[in-house]
Formats: sequence, C-alpha cells, structure tokens
Amino acid sequence: MDSVKYNQYLRCVKLCREKIHSFSKYPYCLSAVKDLSMLEFHPKVTYIVGENGTGKSTILEAIAVAYGFNPEGGTRNFNFSTKDTHSDLYRNLKLVKGVKRPNDGFFLRAESFYNVATNIDEIDASSSYGGISLHLQSHGESFLSVIGNRFSGNGLYILDEPEAALSPSKQMSLIVIMNKLIQKKSQFIIATHSPIIMSYPDSIIYELSDGIKEVKYKDTEHYKITKAFLDRPEKMLEMLLFEE
Repeated sequence: MDSVKYNQYLRCVKLCREKIHSFSKYPYCLSAVKDLSMLEFHPKVTYIVGENGTGKSTILEAIAVAYGFNPEGGTRNFNFSTKDTHSDLYRNLKLVKGVKRPNDGFFLRAESFYNVATNIDEIDASSSYGGISLHLQSHGESFLSVIGNRFSGNGLYILDEPEAALSPSKQMSLIVIMNKLIQKKSQFIIATHSPIIMSYPDSIIYELSDGIKEVKYKDTEHYKITKAFLDRPEKMLEMLLFEE
C-alpha cells in the first residue's frame, strides 16, 4: 500500500462479523450491512449513496461514532445527548487508521443539526462558527457557516446528507469549500443523494442497493435518474402522472 493511504486519517473500516450474534435483527438485517466486510476509504473523498432505507446513514453514523464523534454530530468534544437513537453497529466496526492523526474533525448530519446548533449556543461557542447564532440563519446558511468557518483543514469530516439544507447553487459552493479543505490535507466521508455533491472527481463512490458495490459517478442511479428527468421532463412527467 502506498504512502498516501498510510497518511490518510481513515484507511478502511471492517465489520467484525464474528462478534455479531444474528443478522436477522436491525441494523444487521440491512442488505448493505450483511454484505459489508471491508470498505476502503479514498484519501480525499468517499461517498456512500443509495435509496432511502438502504442503510447509508446507519453505516455512516456507525463509522462516526466508532471514531469518537457524538452520535448527533459536532466535534469529538461534543458530549450532549437529546435522544439515544443510534444503533450498536459501531461496537462491531474496526477502523483502520493512517499514521497521521487529524488536527480537526466534525460529524455534520442534517437530521440532528438543530440539536448541534442549540448546544453551540448553550456553550457560547458561536464565535467559532461565524459569530452569529446558527439559529438566526437559514438552514442552508447555517450549514455553510459551520463548514466555511469551523472546518479548518487537516481534518476528518463526515457529512450525512448535507444537501438537505442546500439549494443546487449552494451544493456547488460546498464542493468549492471541500476542495479548499482537501488542499489543506482534509479527508471527507459523505452520505448523499445529490448528484451535484457526489461529483467531486477525486473520490470513491459506494452504492448501496442489494449490497455494496463501487460505481463510477455516471453509473449511479441518482445520476441516471436525474439526467433522464432533466433531459426530457415533459416525457418523464407524462409517464409519472398520466400513464396507468
């Protein structure tokens, strides 16, 4: 394995299958988890994509928690909890790390971002996030405020469906910010539905369906479906709305 992979913060994750008592219970009953043995991470960006319910956020959350992040998001120093809903998958994951440790890190997830923003206000830490309470900004503005102001580089950043708060143009802005952070030796792991966000060229894309497979960008279902719709919206709407 070349030195680049040794220098990245996370090299891969392995599922300790021998520790799992049953694959019939959640989350081990999910096809993607059943199929999981090892995922290798790209030194720059790794995407986990798939339809709702395939387990991408479950796997991403488990990776983040196994690394030491709060299940609801934030840095590794965040220790608040509003509701304990994460699975125990993280207990059965083995993270293989590189020789270097990140100087920065953040787990950003759309689902519980409100709770993170509230905790930031409670500990009076808004100065590190642009100087304005995240609750006084729009959802999209607050997302980009965290990424643009709090992410400092030389970091591991795990993002769960960031497109939930971002317009298409702001998703493009996210890619620009990501690229600047990658140039500062950062590594991203992202679960997303967005064909815009998953377009970063130097990356690995894992698609979850009946299992897990590595795919090229234009072979993802998200790209193909979005392109088909945008190429012929009238025809697609006719098929969706008027054909029995």
